[in-house]
Amino acid sequence: MSDTAPIIALDNVSKVFGRAEARVYAARSISFALHPGRTVALVGESGSGKTTAARLIMREYRPDEGRLLFRGSPVDGSLKAYRGAVQMVFQDPFSSLNPVHTIRYHLERPLRLHQPTLSGAARQAAIAELLARVKLDPALIAAKYPHELSGGQRQRISIARALAVDPEVIIADEPTSMLDVSVRLGILNLLNDMKRQLGLAVLYITHDIATARYVAEDIMVMYAGQIVEWGATESVLGNPQHPYTRLLLSAVPDPDRRFTDARLGDELSQIEVIRRQSAIAQPEVREVGANHFIRPMPA
Repeated sequence: MSDTAPIIALDNVSKVFGRAEARVYAARSISFALHPGRTVALVGESGSGKTTAARLIMREYRPDEGRLLFRGSPVDGSLKAYRGAVQMVFQDPFSSLNPVHTIRYHLERPLRLHQPTLSGAARQAAIAELLARVKLDPALIAAKYPHELSGGQRQRISIARALAVDPEVIIADEPTSMLDVSVRLGILNLLNDMKRQLGLAVLYITHDIATARYVAEDIMVMYAGQIVEWGATESVLGNPQHPYTRLLLSAVPDPDRRFTDARLGDELSQIEVIRRQSAIAQPEVREVGANHFIRPMPA
């Protein structure tokens, strides 16, 4: 874990939808922190609650229980500083860009909003710097429209737009899932570069454990709104202790392990049992190693 103070922390946060018997916990008693220069990966299948966690951080949802902390204090009614500090990179790099505006417009707008004292020349220089930072040629890209770019280029523009407000935290929600496999590594390397060079705190949300291992120092495995296992990435993925984590890992091709590995055989035959028990609210937290924790399934 990092010795630096967290920028963002969720303290026992829950989000509930519906009423009475139809109540559904999209997030249940979630606690984690985002530190400068580190990436936390939040992994799980569709519907596990990952995007709900992101929307809680982005203040699209308000928690029904618990607290969202910014630099150690509860987020209050004044969100200007918070919104400047926390930026999001979305899953679909095309729908998140307005097709009727140029790339220059997409980058100039946040500069106008968050740095209104910049002169016109300074804004253009900042746009060129942002494009160069995400490894795009300003002379070739700035005047183009989103539809003229590849998916990987559009996602780089989304990252540049997020960086335009000089953020402290980046929330990356499945940023490579809609990209060709051949360009995913470039985006992951870019996120790693931004983390190291700018000291950003990154929350990387994905269903892809392989990419999570590549970018994150810490990882959280989520199912049915509950984080069931978390800790140092290599510890959690190298020695998974929760049956649901092992179930997720069993779906990842591994040339060094046969699919019928005896360690996984019994669990693969009990998929629905594992899912059902993992979805039960579990207040107990058990430390199973250095910076490695689980919420054990009910006996």
